[in-house]
Amino acid sequence: MEEERTEIQDLGEFGLIEYLTRNIEIQNASTVLGVGDDAAVIDHFGKQTVISTDMLVEGIHFDLMYTPLKHLGYKSVVVNLSDIYAMNATPTQITVSIAFSNRFSLEALNEFYEGVYAACEKYGVDLVGGDTSNSQKGFVISVTAIGEVTPDTFVKRSTAQKGDLLCVTGDLGAAYLGLTLLEREKKIFLESPTVKPDLENQTYIIGRQLKPEARKDIIEFLQQEDILPTAMMDVSDGLSSEILHIAKQSNLGVVLYEEKIPIAQESKEIAMKFGLDPTACALSGGEDYELLFTMKQQDYDKIVLNEQISVIGYMADISEGAHIHTKGGNKFKLVAQGWNAFKQ
Repeated sequence: MEEERTEIQDLGEFGLIEYLTRNIEIQNASTVLGVGDDAAVIDHFGKQTVISTDMLVEGIHFDLMYTPLKHLGYKSVVVNLSDIYAMNATPTQITVSIAFSNRFSLEALNEFYEGVYAACEKYGVDLVGGDTSNSQKGFVISVTAIGEVTPDTFVKRSTAQKGDLLCVTGDLGAAYLGLTLLEREKKIFLESPTVKPDLENQTYIIGRQLKPEARKDIIEFLQQEDILPTAMMDVSDGLSSEILHIAKQSNLGVVLYEEKIPIAQESKEIAMKFGLDPTACALSGGEDYELLFTMKQQDYDKIVLNEQISVIGYMADISEGAHIHTKGGNKFKLVAQGWNAFKQ
């Protein structure tokens, strides 16, 4: 049965925006005026406003051969919300702008927006605007996230202190391994289109790549326990490059312990199968969207029972440099081999 296909030009730009935003329900008191006017109106009632923007370009940041559009819509929102949480803030609104070529039908865009709305609902944010445009080829997405934070409780990257504990949430390396598996299957498919993809039931690592989550739960936990991290950022380019950002911007050295880096059992097994080192995947893989933060040593007792938080090292004097202590007892300089958007 052939799927229905509606051409975008049948609706025109206003018709398209009206269609894609027809079922919006406002969830935040701070959203005074949402989609449908010249601009949105937001009132954060004495809170400070936090803003972050990300652009995702087909062929650079995502591949539609193995990325369902609904997952892409979801991920486009989540990667932005993660930046807001990384400031110790609560996301409240987003805008979504897309440019697409004529190979995309109304049904395809609708699928993308279903993912956007699923993320909005899960994280309690309102879609308050955006733009649509034609592109000569491919799909381009720009999302801006807006959040709120109690005055001066936002957390920067540059404020870690010597002696602070270095912590990370969840587990690392899975998203990179999911991408490796998807890329392997794409290559096989391009060479032999009759061969069925074999994703080896690796739902965990593939889910971490195609449908990541932002750590709203951790920010809520830190607030509940009255812990204010001294520095924080999200892990989008790989653990080593993020640790080096915090160290450099805080003018400190850092000691990282390989055995403390949290890696899921599924990730370890598939890494071995691919002939990859699980630690290298965690250090350089990226796209995990976990939170990396530093905190005072006296707050250790408050986090010790939270299985989602691992203490992986500590901040040292700048003269010590940045080092990783391996399981084998060696000490190596920590280098950033993270993902680089400008490296083709």
